[in-house]
Amino acid sequence: MGIRHLHRQWLRHTARFPSHFPEKNVVSLDVLLDLGPFRWPALFCCALNGLLVGVERQTRGKPVGIRTSILIISGTYCFMAMAVSLSPNTLDQARVLGQIITGVGFLGAGVMMTQDGKIHGVTSAAVIWVLAALGLMIGLGYWRQSVVITLLALSVLYGVDKVENTFQSLRRGVHQRLRRRH
Repeated sequence: MGIRHLHRQWLRHTARFPSHFPEKNVVSLDVLLDLGPFRWPALFCCALNGLLVGVERQTRGKPVGIRTSILIISGTYCFMAMAVSLSPNTLDQARVLGQIITGVGFLGAGVMMTQDGKIHGVTSAAVIWVLAALGLMIGLGYWRQSVVITLLALSVLYGVDKVENTFQSLRRGVHQRLRRRH
């Protein structure tokens, strides 16, 4: 019997009885932190963009807050990153992108509702669309651009509100503030 034969027997034995050899059960930190097709910087970018948009929505008491924003961006990122890693064919990736857009449309429709003949939640639904688009951008590798789009979206959310408050004529119709009855 040679050393190779003994080594093969030992490997077979440790494979059958792994609990007897705890050093084989130790998982390195690199293995635990390896996310396959996903990348930690991209997930951080998802969290940052979601946090920025989510804080704006949550401080105004709107339906799409911090958690929801981060989860929408992260979810669309994960789907797109998987599509990119599974197929180099851009047509397959485009199909996944199209299906994500369809699914996000249903999420947005669920946020909108009517009250006293007026539609509410349209801006929140639009924010969900933008969040999904940010996740898709990150999934396709456009991290820096996603931060720029986030800042542009925030400038729209904050800026238009300030303009509407400045010019009362913009507060007509569905944009009227409800008056309190005394």
